[in-house]
Amino acid sequence: MIEVILLERIERLGQMGEVVRVRPGFARNFLLPKKKALRATKANMAFFETQRAHLEAANLERKSDAEKAAKKIDGISVTVVRQAGESGQLYGSVSSRDIADALGHGKVTVDRNQIVLDKPIKVVGLHKLRVRLHPEVSVTVTVNVARSPEEAETQAKTGHAVTLESQRAAEEAAIEAALAEAAAVEKAAAPAEAEAPAETA
Repeated sequence: MIEVILLERIERLGQMGEVVRVRPGFARNFLLPKKKALRATKANMAFFETQRAHLEAANLERKSDAEKAAKKIDGISVTVVRQAGESGQLYGSVSSRDIADALGHGKVTVDRNQIVLDKPIKVVGLHKLRVRLHPEVSVTVTVNVARSPEEAETQAKTGHAVTLESQRAAEEAAIEAALAEAAAVEKAAAPAEAEAPAETA
């Protein structure tokens, strides 16, 4: 484990200015190259203290920009059309790059690294995802994955995935309801027919 000074807030690690212990690979491959931390040496500690005010001002500016963008995209829904099988399983998957492109069509630029996607989306349906615009600002968006724009519209209205199985179940339910209604009409008509011949006799 090595000690580093955080130059910005890192989720589940610490706040700006904190000295934290991390694994060498995490520091070497992520924190240091992306300028999110400095090695915790006396020289770097002194450098950080001289630059603290500048870093905090830059962080506040980035945070206010992120909050403005958050107001635009918080709670929005984007549609991604993909080919899928009858069960709703996609031929391929929807990645963070696809979602960033879909959000980009909504006039908000989001980098694919800002989308928190634990695993690729592999089924049709409505998926709620978190977009981290800044270490302290995140919003939730809904990704509507469907086989066609019409199906996406149906999913948005009903709130659940449209699969061939659910369509068949809905059709069967509609047929059963129609048969039950026809049987009820027939049953109601049967006593009236039975009374009609008795009156003529």
